[in-house]
Amino acid sequence: MMAAIPDIATVQTDVLVIGGGIAGHRAALAARQRGADVLMAYVARGASPFVIGCNVPTMQVQPKDSPEEYAADMIRGGYGLNDQRLVRAMVEESIAAFDELASLGVPFARDDDRPSLRHLSGNTYARSVYVADGTGRSIMDALGKEVSRIGITVMSGWKALRLLKAGDTVVGALLWRQQGNRLCAVHAKSTVLAAGGIGRLYDDSTYPADVSAGSYGVALEAGARLVDMEFVQFEPVVTVWPEACRGMEMPTAMLGDGAHLLNAEGERFMLRYNPGHGERQIEKARMALCIQQEIDAGRGLAGGTVLFDTRPVPRERLESYVSHCRRLRSAGLDPAVQGPLVRPAAHSQMGGIHIDANGWSGVPGLYAAGEAAGGVHGASRIAGNGCSDTVVFGGLAGRGAAGGMRDITGVDRGRAVASALNPILATIGRQGRKSPIAAKSEICRTVSQAAPIWRTGQQLQQGATALLDLQDQITVGLEVTDIRTAIEAVEAMHMVLTARTIVGSALQREESRGAHQRVDFPKTDNSNWLRHVVFQYGPEGVLRAETVAIQ
Repeated sequence: MMAAIPDIATVQTDVLVIGGGIAGHRAALAARQRGADVLMAYVARGASPFVIGCNVPTMQVQPKDSPEEYAADMIRGGYGLNDQRLVRAMVEESIAAFDELASLGVPFARDDDRPSLRHLSGNTYARSVYVADGTGRSIMDALGKEVSRIGITVMSGWKALRLLKAGDTVVGALLWRQQGNRLCAVHAKSTVLAAGGIGRLYDDSTYPADVSAGSYGVALEAGARLVDMEFVQFEPVVTVWPEACRGMEMPTAMLGDGAHLLNAEGERFMLRYNPGHGERQIEKARMALCIQQEIDAGRGLAGGTVLFDTRPVPRERLESYVSHCRRLRSAGLDPAVQGPLVRPAAHSQMGGIHIDANGWSGVPGLYAAGEAAGGVHGASRIAGNGCSDTVVFGGLAGRGAAGGMRDITGVDRGRAVASALNPILATIGRQGRKSPIAAKSEICRTVSQAAPIWRTGQQLQQGATALLDLQDQITVGLEVTDIRTAIEAVEAMHMVLTARTIVGSALQREESRGAHQRVDFPKTDNSNWLRHVVFQYGPEGVLRAETVAIQ
């Protein structure tokens, strides 16, 4: 059995960035530009290639817009729960971040010499810049070329299992590569977590398979705090039919360009929920709730869906959504003639690792960015801000990590690695009633039932009890036969810890706000709940929650 344990390679760097999406690339570039040696490690590119647009308050195109208007939309869309420090940082840095992307050659759509803008849900003005043939892919391509050009070391296909610690300080990470079954200990003066959000923690989800709540799990185990985890945003318009496009998000920008949502009666039902505006000027969490209400009332189409009617979109605007039109037509549906069927699905996490405006987690040596971090969006995220978040806070976290590097010359590196690895190895050979894969499936099923788009206290309490039992099973009762299943058990633990923060936060918050809706507490309660719920994992293995005032 010991022979099956792979050798451990050792690498040293100044700044380790865990994550291969936009946030990770921006963090790596920002740290390298400040003179740090940087190593990027990631499984894949996460959700970044699927980004549709990026919000920027470009006053040269939209004179009425401004950073102040942008901030007001964020706070309104976040139902007042946004961390004001992070909102200020985002609006102050967004234009410079856009200029940097443009300078790297991202081919944003333009009208003559000015960027073209799309009007996304939750934004008062059109402020989303985009690339017609795929915004996320184009940004990733440009960032990837720059990463190669300036000499950043890249380890693709590597997953972070645990962070290395010396006392209270994070000094790197233990990585595993499935291909070749290899382990690597990376010793670093600063570490940035940018490996995405909750991943496929829900049965019905838009997340790519390479995102699995790992950022939250390793952060909790290292002593970081998670904030606002009850606010899981359900993307309102995720394709169910045609089957070949299942899981594809339809752009809310297309609603701004004239597309409508229709129920089984052919009614443009959003006009009932949002009089005068319909599908426009409404943030995504509320739109998802309205769609789900319509479906639950029995006015949905086949499969619990509504029609995303693309026919009213002017042909020129419709064809500007190149990748969506291409995919729909490949599936046999011409969006100029017929629209797809859609419904809400778990999409993104408003919460995450509690950070300051430099991306620091409060744990020495540990920074976070993108959807791994939380606080800026409050109770819901306006459309287009997912990309803006990754671009801005990736850069801020990279600069913060370069400026906050720790002296690790005296660290007992062997001890740090052993503390991370030995508990994993100790599980090999354990007999149990359940496999790690079965445990993961049960976690997803439990979260989906306990904390859906509409929640009740009874559902949440039952889910909290079931997840605590699952954590106990994962701790002592899983069947672990080799290093691979031992690592699957680590992943299951990260998932169940994350799931417990989502369900536990939702159970504590006895109100409805943004992406969190309690049937038994339908009103927003500012007097008691204009506060964050924060979770921390103690050294004794207990998750503890507290509420803290907004900053």
